[in-house]
Amino acid sequence: MAGLTSSTIGRKYAMALSAMFLLIFLIMHLSVNLISVFSPEAFNSASEFMGYNPLIQFLMQPVLGFAVIFHFVMGFVLELKNRSARPVQYAVNNGSANSTWTSRNMIISGLVVLAFLGLHMYDFWWHEINFKYIEANTPDNERFWHELHAKFADAWRVIFYIIAFVLLGLHLAHGFQSSFQSVGARHPKYTPVIKALGTWYSILIPAGFIIIALYHFLTQS
Repeated sequence: MAGLTSSTIGRKYAMALSAMFLLIFLIMHLSVNLISVFSPEAFNSASEFMGYNPLIQFLMQPVLGFAVIFHFVMGFVLELKNRSARPVQYAVNNGSANSTWTSRNMIISGLVVLAFLGLHMYDFWWHEINFKYIEANTPDNERFWHELHAKFADAWRVIFYIIAFVLLGLHLAHGFQSSFQSVGARHPKYTPVIKALGTWYSILIPAGFIIIALYHFLTQS
């Protein structure tokens, strides 16, 4: 790992691999959460499996946590390296003519997504840790849907989630294609396909999470 992250190319490659891992995780996470819109019972069963399966809890969850931290730290390192490499900003340089706002401000959207992750972890991950290990409650497979539903009772939380997911979409719009390019997936035949997939991915994934938040907010009794 040290050798992989010792050069700019290596850091970009490592960040791309972590990004691809997180892209797959988002699909899985959305798939499970979407079940809550259609069936509380099925969502409770899926959540119980995810929450109490030792393989997921003690292997996949730490790997996910490492991937998230690694991706953001590497993103900040690359941004600082890029800024230090161009200390003088030319007055004639028009960034918008050469790149999109999203690609120029990945650090901003990344910071907002990171803040959102902090709230999300507090809402769900810390609650699970407290329920299972601190309070040492007995397993209750009927609680998951009601806990998720209750989290979206407040309008401010739903609004913040929507803003975060919109910015996540902007982050993904550039990050999806960039991650493939960083690992060398550039070809006149395949690049347009990757770009199209990235566009749809960056729309559908955030839209799915927004639908979940709105559904639970609008169906509050």
